[in-house]
Amino acid sequence: MKKFDYYVFVDYSEDLLGYMIVDYLKIDKIIPKISKFAHYKDLKHKSSYLNSIKKRMEKNSLKKDLLKIKIKGVRETLEIYADLVEFIRKHDNCIIFFSVDDKQYSNFQRLVKNLDGKNNKIVRESKLKKNSREYKLSLIIDTLLNIERLKK
Repeated sequence: MKKFDYYVFVDYSEDLLGYMIVDYLKIDKIIPKISKFAHYKDLKHKSSYLNSIKKRMEKNSLKKDLLKIKIKGVRETLEIYADLVEFIRKHDNCIIFFSVDDKQYSNFQRLVKNLDGKNNKIVRESKLKKNSREYKLSLIIDTLLNIERLKK
């Protein structure tokens, strides 16, 4: 298994698209803070879950442990991709793991392969092994997107 320097998670929820970047060195600090996270689609009591997780995230200052996070409307997909291209170019000597929502996967894969296909691994979100570190980390952006979506 490769050791990745950064983990990038790109997720989609109805009319929102977002990404989150995690530094490898922060993962061990983040994992205990997200032990109660679950996949939104699997929940019965969605609104109470989101309220509880939102409070937990604020209490644990989870967003401070993330290198970067951005959530925008789907209309602003280009801005999201531009940020990620800039990140890849700045960190061209790093190995980056990407987890991308199935709906965005093919477009994103073509974009990254045009930049640098050697140092990056791109995985569909649906292919992440349940309860793996990567799966648990992907729940953060999934939850943040659902919180943001329900604000509107």
